[in-house]
Amino acid sequence: MPRTVQASAKRHPTSPVTEAGTPTAPIRKWPRVWIGVMLGLGIGVAVMFILFPSHTPAGMVWIPGGTFLMGTDEGGRFFADAPTHAVTVSGFWMDTHEVTNRQFAEFVQATQYVTVAEVAPTLASIMKNAPPGTPPPPEEKLVAGSVVFTPPDHDVPWDDVGNWWSWVSGACWHHPEGPDSTIIGREDHPVVHIAYADAAAYAQWAGKRLPTEAEWEFAARGGLAGQPFVWGEKEPGAGGTFRCNIWQGRFPSQNTQRDGFARTAPVGSFAPNGYGLYDMAGNVWEWCSDWYTPDYYEKSPKVNPQGPASSFDPDEPNPLLPKRVHRGGSFLCSDRFCSRYKPAGRGKGDVDSGLSHLGFRCVQGP
Repeated sequence: MPRTVQASAKRHPTSPVTEAGTPTAPIRKWPRVWIGVMLGLGIGVAVMFILFPSHTPAGMVWIPGGTFLMGTDEGGRFFADAPTHAVTVSGFWMDTHEVTNRQFAEFVQATQYVTVAEVAPTLASIMKNAPPGTPPPPEEKLVAGSVVFTPPDHDVPWDDVGNWWSWVSGACWHHPEGPDSTIIGREDHPVVHIAYADAAAYAQWAGKRLPTEAEWEFAARGGLAGQPFVWGEKEPGAGGTFRCNIWQGRFPSQNTQRDGFARTAPVGSFAPNGYGLYDMAGNVWEWCSDWYTPDYYEKSPKVNPQGPASSFDPDEPNPLLPKRVHRGGSFLCSDRFCSRYKPAGRGKGDVDSGLSHLGFRCVQGP
């Protein structure tokens, strides 16, 4: 090796020498180390933000996401929640309680929104979802209103829900039992008589969305695995302390009201679940964004399922009547009649219909 090259190599012992005898620039390892450190910190911060976001939207709590067993194989009246299957959901924010009359009134005042129940249905809208051969209703029946729970004064068969549900002209979110009723004094009760479009409109106005069915059940379980209730394993009224607003007594004719309420209760009247969410069992059913089919669990995706592409209900005269999923049960849930206030319990409903035990809550991404 020429002396000049030897001398250069001594000055730069870590620098390789080219075939032409010219040393390359020295290699500095520290920039690569720092780049690795910075990338690691960046990824760590991102993960921390996802798991523990720093900003909490008002009235919401962070649901961290994870993998859980969704559904149940125990069966039961009206249940369509089998088989049990593993599902993973990403983290999200969720309203701590159901949307209240007070909150919905603020939305209506700000937007002048009119709910589905406040608009008279058209003959076309009625007939498009009716089974073939259904005679059209008389025009005098095409009035604004909604479906109201009207308990009989005696025991009735359970095979006809018309024994305790009635279409009431003028019933809507601010007249829950009909035109002579009011929400004055019930401002903090969950809003009811909400059709799917009404719930979606509120959610969009609030910068939120409706939860998927999987998100809802994961949140309802509150971090508990394999427990029958959102609070654990104790029965709803064990020890004389009621843990949710459901029916006590003979359904649908006698409600002993041992939980303190005949119909809806103010949100937050009972202890929250492990995530700090109130009324994930009972009080009112809550809309989810999923279309309803009874067999969806048999083929649903394992990560962040969004529901089927359309609805199908073989129990209906018109199986294609558009329906979305309801979750959580209501003040009408009874262990003698149905027990869908349990975390796996599924409900379903015509997207154009509100009911006096149907409301919603919202979620939001991180």
